[in-house]
Amino acid sequence: MPDETYSYLGPAGTFTEAALKQVPEAAGKKWRSVNNVGEALDDVISGRSTAAMIAIENSIEGGVSVAQDALATIPGLRIIGEYLVPVNFVLVARPGTTLADVKVINAHPVAYGQTHRWLDEHLPEHGHIPATSNVAAAASLLESDLADAAVAPPGITEHHDLTVLAEGIGDNPNAVTRFVLVSRTAQLPEPTGSDKTSIIAELPDDTAGRLLEMLEQFATRGVNMSLLESRPIGDALGRYRFVIDLDGHILDERVADALLGLKRFSPHVIFLGSYPRADKQRITVVERYDNDAFVDARDWLRGLIVGEG
Repeated sequence: MPDETYSYLGPAGTFTEAALKQVPEAAGKKWRSVNNVGEALDDVISGRSTAAMIAIENSIEGGVSVAQDALATIPGLRIIGEYLVPVNFVLVARPGTTLADVKVINAHPVAYGQTHRWLDEHLPEHGHIPATSNVAAAASLLESDLADAAVAPPGITEHHDLTVLAEGIGDNPNAVTRFVLVSRTAQLPEPTGSDKTSIIAELPDDTAGRLLEMLEQFATRGVNMSLLESRPIGDALGRYRFVIDLDGHILDERVADALLGLKRFSPHVIFLGSYPRADKQRITVVERYDNDAFVDARDWLRGLIVGEG
């Protein structure tokens, strides 16, 4: 297997490819196009690829459940970076097709969810065929006549002989998708002051107040959560795990102390990684939660134990 191979949801022209183009280390390396998140992560686990780029969250649709579930159930994975891609869509068709001809649309489910208001308004009686990717939806128009049009990324006509029927069909022009680069490495990047830590945790039982107890592990240490989503564990009805993004790095004293408290509380905690934030936003905390405050508190306690306090 050649070294330094990167997997992404393809084919060429997808938003995932656009995210991978933001990774300096991937430039000039081999890129492997895959059909789904499971295949991308299997590439990493098997060693076929150094890392895989996957979509994890969208500003309109929220968390990408298939990616969250995969990270929760496939051991040995670490998030080593995040990347943001503005998302908008066009409606494309075979040359000669008009908007009035469109009865069935091929679209990736996430893209369909982000364009449904436009589609419902302009094509109220349309049918939907799910596609494995945004580019695959467009390419399928040239492979069969099952669909009349497809929701695709802008610039798709650079790759396929298609006609754009409508531009800017996204329900929110400010939509952004967050991607993460996933690897097997256990090496932590150094804290930058603008970091994020991703974890997955389960509640010990369904006793009233358990979720509040979990959240208190972060609140009492001044750790902000930028993402909190529940996903069914799947072993019984009503059992959920929580996908959590924390502001800060595991080497930040407040984050480390919060994770220690969480580990004592939760029967199952998965550490997915600490990595630089894509937006470069500096994390600020009040003085009582900065690193020095935790160090001073431990020194004070140590002094009491050895009789110096």
